[in-house]
Amino acid sequence: MVNLTIDGTPVKAKPGEEILWVALDNGIYIPNLCAIRDRELPFGACRLCFIEIENENRVVTSCTEPVRPGMVVHTNTDRVRRLQRRAFELILTDHPIECKSCPKSDTCELQRIASYLKVKLKRPERLREMPPKELPVDSSHPEIIYVPDKCILCGKCVWVCTERGTGVLSFAYRGYESMVTTFNNMPLAEAGCNSCGECVEICPVGAFLPKNSEGEKVI
Repeated sequence: MVNLTIDGTPVKAKPGEEILWVALDNGIYIPNLCAIRDRELPFGACRLCFIEIENENRVVTSCTEPVRPGMVVHTNTDRVRRLQRRAFELILTDHPIECKSCPKSDTCELQRIASYLKVKLKRPERLREMPPKELPVDSSHPEIIYVPDKCILCGKCVWVCTERGTGVLSFAYRGYESMVTTFNNMPLAEAGCNSCGECVEICPVGAFLPKNSEGEKVI
């Protein structure tokens, strides 16, 4: 086992284990949106899980940084918080703020992170607001609704669909046009989805939602 210190707390970890999981397993919260423990290679897309390593003068993402003997890790320095808040604000420039009407409200990871970072869930005035994409909602599936405008491109649904589903979800396009979709933007009901529901379970926001027996969103 590897001995290290996180926020003044001595902890033990398996060699090669990423700091994010060591911290979370020891009750030390680090904001994250795209991390998946079972993923072979970290995705590192959300840029929220920053930490600072003492005496190394660098800030790194905890989902990609393996433990080393004697490490002293800080998760709440001014430098870390500044980078986390900036990354979070960038996410909000392209995310519809509809918490009151969103079925994911109160269980949304964005709400949890906003509370933790003491950031209001609204588009920052100092950053340019991106034009709304206004992508069509896919309600073709009998059990799942996909709201692409709420997708934060964390990649969790793509990974879980590949690993445990039928692999119908993937990333398409580039830059601001990037989105999660099916091949040729085919409706989910026609794309070969096996209705496993893993995308609904793993989505940290309100992009993938369940339907009830009447075919409506669960609210």
